[in-house]
Amino acid sequence: MQQNDFLDQDFLQKLEQISLLSRKVFHGLLKGERRSKKKGVSIEFADYRDYVPGDDLRFLDWNIYGRLERLFIKLFQEEEDLNVFFLVDSSESMNFGTPSKWIYAKKLVAALSYVALMGLDRISVAAFAGNVHDHLPLMRGKHAVWRLFEFLRNLDIHSQEPTNLEQACRTFAMQSKSSGMIILLSDFMDPGGYEEGLKFFASRNHDVLAIQILSPEEIQPTLVGDIRLVDCETASTVDLSISAHLLTRYDHILHGYLQQLKDWCVRHDIFYLFTSTEQSFEDLVLKYLRNLGMVH
Repeated sequence: MQQNDFLDQDFLQKLEQISLLSRKVFHGLLKGERRSKKKGVSIEFADYRDYVPGDDLRFLDWNIYGRLERLFIKLFQEEEDLNVFFLVDSSESMNFGTPSKWIYAKKLVAALSYVALMGLDRISVAAFAGNVHDHLPLMRGKHAVWRLFEFLRNLDIHSQEPTNLEQACRTFAMQSKSSGMIILLSDFMDPGGYEEGLKFFASRNHDVLAIQILSPEEIQPTLVGDIRLVDCETASTVDLSISAHLLTRYDHILHGYLQQLKDWCVRHDIFYLFTSTEQSFEDLVLKYLRNLGMVH
């Protein structure tokens, strides 16, 4: 199979060295651990992962150590898996920018899903606009990577539906009964607001990461003169005369909105991350998410 469309091989190798964390799903475990052995461990072997200090030495594979001089832990089917649910905004507003927010979001889903699958976690991906569409059900294992990439290649913008974050989150919460980590990617530019939608996740036993993605053109617009703006989702228009004063007001309003969203997420125990599509993709995944404690 040809090289995937999202990530080069060098970056994929870097991603294999990090793994997703969850604070709530396996509460009571030692800090930094994601899995625990149940009593009566299954004898059905599943895979290997690298040894980390604190792992049960009974599950070391000494045969591999003798050949490679590296410590690996045997994993069994009875181990608890982390379910990672991705919900990505596919409304028309995400098609804006250079590069578009949509392409950036799909690359981010590809990278984080790859990390989860390499860590033997289960992942699921769904897109939403007015409601949830194009659902990829939970799957696990390294062999699922190519199915994931193919799904993302074929995933497209839903241009006929305005964003309805509340409806999408309600539907997604009803469909996804199992606990785990929810990673929501959107520009959060829904006229209906974000509070009612995110409440469906804040009240459940999930880790939630809200990633807000905006384009440089939205953060620092360079528009000048008399213009007519057309809403790409509702087709509503507004005539403006752009001045330096108006751009300053826009900047204050935008950053006030970003701060409100961040503060709301913090109050409801939701991780929040803002990024511009101008941000280095590798830095975002390998440094900023690590600083948030979402990967290590």
